[in-house]
Amino acid sequence: MQSRYERVVLKLSGEALAGTTGWGVDPPSLGHLADEVLAVRDLGIQVAVVVGGGNYFRGRMAEGWGIGRAEADNIGMLGTVMNALMLRGALTARSDADVRVMTAVPIQSVAEPFIRLRAISHLSKGSVVILGGGIGQPYVTTDYPSVQRALEVEASALLVAKRGVDGVYDSDPNSNARAVRYQRLAYDDAIRLGIEVMDVSAFVLAKEHGLTTHIFDVAADGAMRRICEGEDVGTLVMP
Repeated sequence: MQSRYERVVLKLSGEALAGTTGWGVDPPSLGHLADEVLAVRDLGIQVAVVVGGGNYFRGRMAEGWGIGRAEADNIGMLGTVMNALMLRGALTARSDADVRVMTAVPIQSVAEPFIRLRAISHLSKGSVVILGGGIGQPYVTTDYPSVQRALEVEASALLVAKRGVDGVYDSDPNSNARAVRYQRLAYDDAIRLGIEVMDVSAFVLAKEHGLTTHIFDVAADGAMRRICEGEDVGTLVMP
């Protein structure tokens, strides 16, 4: 089957790796995500993954711990590197794929530094590239870095896997049984409506550069592959 995309970036939250436990890494959830990534790669699509670190630490937890936001974000960035290494381990245990971890925060003993052209080279050769450390700067979530990295590696689309929601709704589906899911949504409308499924800054950057984004439920079996095969799973956000 002809794939609709040649190269994609998948954005995974830390909570997706934690599963129902809410903290750390849940082995079945990790295995599920690894299988989903490999299913996309099996289509011949080049895959990069941006991982979050919220299953270990979030910047907004800073006040409760009595530490500064910048320091808290630095801790969170290290959490993303831990998740990247866990995902690499799961992928290499399940396949013979070449898996590279690249980080914005230099940690040479366990990962390569993120260099845009090197990342593109790895992808072009069929390697799965896992991107940790955000963009190496505090005060941003992994939403914005996921868009930035997708643009940097010249991806055809960004796939945003959310936990507990299967797309973008006109109201909170957890509190409104009549909430309607958008099948397609323009960035202008997402920004105007104050959609909070991703940071506004991420929506603005994606809009400015015409990046196609799919938002879907991370727990849905085969969702990533079905999206790449042409099915509009979840919500498609476009310029």
